[in-house]
Amino acid sequence: MSAVPLRLFYALLPSRAEREALARFAVAREAELGASRVPAENYHATIAFVGMVPAERLATLLRIGAEAQVARFSLSFDALDYWPKPEVIVAAARAIPPPLHALWEHLHARLAAADFKLTPKRLRPHVTLARKVAQAPVPAVMSPLQWQANQFSLVRSLGGDTHSIYTVVDTWPLLDER
Repeated sequence: MSAVPLRLFYALLPSRAEREALARFAVAREAELGASRVPAENYHATIAFVGMVPAERLATLLRIGAEAQVARFSLSFDALDYWPKPEVIVAAARAIPPPLHALWEHLHARLAAADFKLTPKRLRPHVTLARKVAQAPVPAVMSPLQWQANQFSLVRSLGGDTHSIYTVVDTWPLLDER
């Protein structure tokens, strides 16, 4: 009998201070974000969404993460965007630091070589702040919020009654700049 599949993704997770700064921003815009605001403990920036994976393939995902050799970087979330198809409001990063793009390429190339089917096909760094937003809010100016990426994680997502519950499976350090 096969184990229950795992819903997995690789992500950048904010420090406590970064999470709190983003939460203060979201709370200040409560009316714009609506009733389905994402809990601050769920803030993350997905690098590669793997999806439902048989438990026996977890070792492959851990190996792929451990093989990444990418420098640390800073990421600036500097725009509040509404994405109509998934009906979400996100804090988006307009600029993609080269090490983040290198990490994205590493993960996607290794995952594809291991026969994982990935979407989306391009990198759009963002943190989802609210879900089930049927109408675009009035555009708001967003002062940049900086995240220092020193590591990345493989995360498991479990569906909950009101929101998903995320558990870190493993974490790998990013390298000092050379």
